[in-house]
This record gives sequence, C-alpha cells and structure tokens, in this order.
Amino acid sequence: MTLASRLSTQANLGKMDTSTEQWRMATGNLALLQCQATVVGFLASLFAMVMGWIPEGVFNWRHALLLCASSLLTASVASLALGLVMIGVVIGSRKCHVNPDNVATPIAASLGDLTTLALLALVASFLYSCLEVHQTWLVVVVLVAVALLLPLWGMLACANPHTQEVLYTGWTPVISAMVISSVGGCILDFAVSRFHGIAVFQPVINGVGGNLVAVQASRISTFLHQRATLGFLPASDPSVCLNPFSAFFGKSVHARTARVLLLMVVPGHLVFTYGIRLLKAGHTSVTPIFLVVYLTAAVLQVLLLLYMAHVMVHWMWSRAVDPDNSAIPYLTALGDLAGTALLALSFLLLDAIGDGDSDVGD
Repeated sequence: MTLASRLSTQANLGKMDTSTEQWRMATGNLALLQCQATVVGFLASLFAMVMGWIPEGVFNWRHALLLCASSLLTASVASLALGLVMIGVVIGSRKCHVNPDNVATPIAASLGDLTTLALLALVASFLYSCLEVHQTWLVVVVLVAVALLLPLWGMLACANPHTQEVLYTGWTPVISAMVISSVGGCILDFAVSRFHGIAVFQPVINGVGGNLVAVQASRISTFLHQRATLGFLPASDPSVCLNPFSAFFGKSVHARTARVLLLMVVPGHLVFTYGIRLLKAGHTSVTPIFLVVYLTAAVLQVLLLLYMAHVMVHWMWSRAVDPDNSAIPYLTALGDLAGTALLALSFLLLDAIGDGDSDVGD
C-alpha cells in the first residue's frame, strides 16, 4: 500500500507520464520493495521462531529453516507480483483519467493479504515436503539466493533518485508497523482461545478499516504534495490537529472524503457478515444484538483511523517527513490493533450479556 500511495502521488504530479519516467519509477520502487520485503520477512520469521521457542523451550532447526525460507521466498515473490500489479494499475488509471489514489491503494489493500497467505501456504507446503524427503539443501539454496540478491536490490534502489532517500529513511515505519501488528496478533491469539468465532471476523474488520484509511491517507498526502512544500502546511490546512467534528463534518475536501468513506462501513460489513452467515464459516450466529455490537465496533474503528490519518499525515508533513513513505504502515498496523481489540471487547460484551446465542464463544 505504501508503494501504491507513493506511485499515485507521483502520477498525480505528472511524473509518470512518459515511458522513461515510468521505467525509472518502476525499477527503483521494485528494487526498494524487494529490500524491504526481504528484511521484514526475515524479522517476521525471527519473531515467530522466538514466540514458538519461548513457551515450549525447544528449538527445532529444521522448523526454523522452513519458517525462514518460506517467509523470505513468499515476501520476495509476493512483493514483486503485487508491485507489478500496482504499477500497471497506476499507469492505467492515469491513462483513463481516474485518480489512482481511489483505485491503486484499495486494490493493494485487498490483494496484499490474500496473495501473501495463498503463496505462503503453497511455498511452505512445498518446502516442508522437501524436508520430509531429506532435501534440506533446497531450503538452504532458497535462503542463500535471497540473501545474495539483497545487496543487488539495495544498489539498484540507492542508484535511483526516486527511491534513494526512502532506502535510508523508510525502515522505521515498516518495522514499527510489524511490531504493532504483532501486538494485535497476541490479542487475537488470546481471544481465539475463548471465542472461536472471532477468527472469521477479524480479517473482515481489519481489512475494511485498513482499506478505507489507506485511501484517506493517500488522498491527503497527494493533496499536500500538490499544494505545499514538504515541511510547510498549506493555507487551507494550517494546523495539524483539529477537532473531530471538523474532521468529519467540516467543509474541506478531506472531511467530505471522510464522510463518504464512513458511509461505506456499515453496508460493507453487512455484506461480509451475511456472506459469512450463508457460508456458515463462523462459530457465531448473526443475531440483531450481535450486528449492533459488531457494527458499532467497526464504525468506532474507522472513525478513529480516519481522524488519526488526518492528524498523522499533516504532522508528518509539517516535520518534513513524506507521508507516502511513513503514514500507511503505521495506520494499517494501528487499524489491526484497534480492530482486533474492539472485536475482542465486542465478543466479551456479547458473552457477558448472553446474546441468547449458544454459539458465542463456542
């Protein structure tokens, strides 16, 4: 999503109109994406290994190799595939005279988790079968190949003026987002042990919230790039913080966008909720009380995220930090944390009031 936001801004500024500009923008950003995916994939696998080792007290080297190789290969291939899709979407949107902020970021948010999880399942299954027949060398080859390619991606990103700065300054948001999301994962792990139904609704509430806030952050960032110099807020948005009422009911373009995005929350969740009900995918029956509590949590999450997006993007801009590179990782991670926490509280509340549903917590 960070790539989609960055490319959308450059396209709206007219810096991706020629084939030469598109090629330079694409190669630099894909190389940068490979660098970030490799490092974050390794850190994520390392965190998972530690979290698996602490409760059991046993460290399995074969499982560690499998986890690390699966994570690195999945991150590398998924980031390449999604990066190519995002570049195509942004260029196509520009040619069709459609604002890529409204198209590329939602597509990135929608395809990211789905593509990564599906690819991870395939890669992990294949590498596990290799370990089962004692072909450990193949797992080692994957690790060595990804490690050897990392300096190449770094040099390509460093040599490109569009990504040189991000290569040095873009690590803190990505790694911090991973840590924040991991806290949300711990909350989910605790909640699932008591309420099995929460596992089905957690991707929905976090997916919708992350999708909507990414659109808002990308649009605000493009607005600032078009009307102000980095480090100075435009006259139309002179302050970082504003009261929540103005953020949603004011006359600014950001407030109008926030209202439109907010209006999508309830209909979107109703569609997903009844889809889950029809597929009988959850352990929780969809009752009127459940809908009221669940939709309240979803609306609160998006309200919080949209307000945070306005404040965070303007604050970063005033501090001469490009929000295209930093805001969305924080916002989506905070969205995961807030969504999971609110969902857990919703299930606790439903359990406390009974809900008249024997499936709650089953």
